[in-house]
Amino acid sequence: VAAADSRTPESAALDAIVDRAIYKAPRKRVADFAMTLRDVRYRRAGRDPSTGFDCSGFTHYVYNKTFGVELPYDAPSQYRDGEKIARDEMKMGDLVFFRTHGKNISHVGIYLDNGLFIHSPSRGKRVRIDHLDESYWAKRFAGAKRPDSLT
Repeated sequence: VAAADSRTPESAALDAIVDRAIYKAPRKRVADFAMTLRDVRYRRAGRDPSTGFDCSGFTHYVYNKTFGVELPYDAPSQYRDGEKIARDEMKMGDLVFFRTHGKNISHVGIYLDNGLFIHSPSRGKRVRIDHLDESYWAKRFAGAKRPDSLT
């Protein structure tokens, strides 16, 4: 405690920067790892980059490999987990959910920043980045959740 009291303003400011960097590191780790999986093909019920991903298999794989976290394997179950986040408070690494087929949650991706998210969209497509404001996604946006590993 005495050491903390003797810190200079400069060292206190540096400590605050380091604390923020450590806090952000897990989010950046999620986003950076997800980006390495761009162009992996879509595969229904896919859970591995060697064979392809569906949307929830992609998010499960990313969180498992970056944190050892076992997210559920389907989008509706992933939606039920974690802390609900307002759209204007989303941060890198949060999960974004959509209703692409009716009223139920049917799609999930990982928020990057500035309205961008990465996901495994659908049959015949590959893991890619899209914008939440694109007409298709904007109409179907259902909300965001922050997995417990990022809270």
